[in-house]
Amino acid sequence: MSKVIVITGVTQGLGRAMVSEFIAAGHTVAGCGRSPEPLAELSDQFGKPHHFTALDIADDQAVQAWADSVIAELGPPDLLLNNAAVINENAALWEIPAADIDSIIDVNIKGTINTIRHFVPAMLQSESGVIVNFSSGWGRSASGEVASYCATKWAVEGLTQSLAQELPPGMAAVPLNPGIINTRLLQSCFGSHADHYPTAEEWAEVAVPYLLGLSARDNGQSLTVPV
Repeated sequence: MSKVIVITGVTQGLGRAMVSEFIAAGHTVAGCGRSPEPLAELSDQFGKPHHFTALDIADDQAVQAWADSVIAELGPPDLLLNNAAVINENAALWEIPAADIDSIIDVNIKGTINTIRHFVPAMLQSESGVIVNFSSGWGRSASGEVASYCATKWAVEGLTQSLAQELPPGMAAVPLNPGIINTRLLQSCFGSHADHYPTAEEWAEVAVPYLLGLSARDNGQSLTVPV
């Protein structure tokens, strides 16, 4: 049965890999990202009924307009995947510029809340659907020089646990640790050691079936993609 999948951060990495895998499995994808060119390429490659939009998820009004458009065209999502995130360059916390802190918090925390604010009310009307907020190993542990990213991912864990208690039966919210994947984000932290981990495309082959299997029984659980 075809599902409507909403994904943030689809221009690269895990988001881009999930788009291809979900569409190959017969599902309809609505995605967003900040770079117009890759989104135009996705629109050209996949066409309708898929829906790709350039916006900054930290912009609440832009997210509202996007959500209204997606819901009008496709209906409420069966899966809302809050994947978009940014990270600072490795540095001690006191060395991270204020502007970088603002960006990390605005995208990783506020952006996640913005999509929930504008997509979940439509999901509530049918009392169905799963919200997956992407966390990290650094949402459940900590390392030096990534304190700001850890702060946002620990926040994602907490806000998702609270959200799970607010949903009606039939729905679910889960924080998801995707695992360690060789993406641009990991390369910025691990350097050449990132090459030892699976690519986003290899990860998506496992992650997409796993995500499609989530249901109300998973509500509130801190989950990790099996590898």
